Amino acid sequence: MQLIKIFYDKTFLKFIIVGIVNTAVGAGVMFALYNVFHCSYWISSIMNYVVGSIVSFFLNKYFTFKSNTFSLREVIYFTVNIAVCFFIAYGVAKPFAVYLLSGYSVTVQENTAMLIGMFLFTGLNYLAQRFIVFKSL
Repeated sequence: MQLIKIFYDKTFLKFIIVGIVNTAVGAGVMFALYNVFHCSYWISSIMNYVVGSIVSFFLNKYFTFKSNTFSLREVIYFTVNIAVCFFIAYGVAKPFAVYLLSGYSVTVQENTAMLIGMFLFTGLNYLAQRFIVFKSL
């Protein structure tokens, strides 16, 4: 029970609220680039996190984790965290979706992979932001 309280408290709820805002902005960019502007899977999903990460950094820093000082360490850790979480989440999601949906079109496979990647990214990102990036120094 104590372990659950460590991970799921008011900070987690705030992270989810920020994530909803961040996801709406980033996913809008990602799916528009992929489906409207016909950019590649990788360009579309990367731009999701470039745009979304800017929103996420400021909202999580000041609202979720209440980190009120400027720290180059936070910026560097945040940037590295986003990159690592992105490549793990989307690197796993694409082959999984291709395998799972082998009889479907590439468009269906890649849209599904982007959705799966978003969920994987969120879980990894929360853990790293909470316990590494914005942890109290």
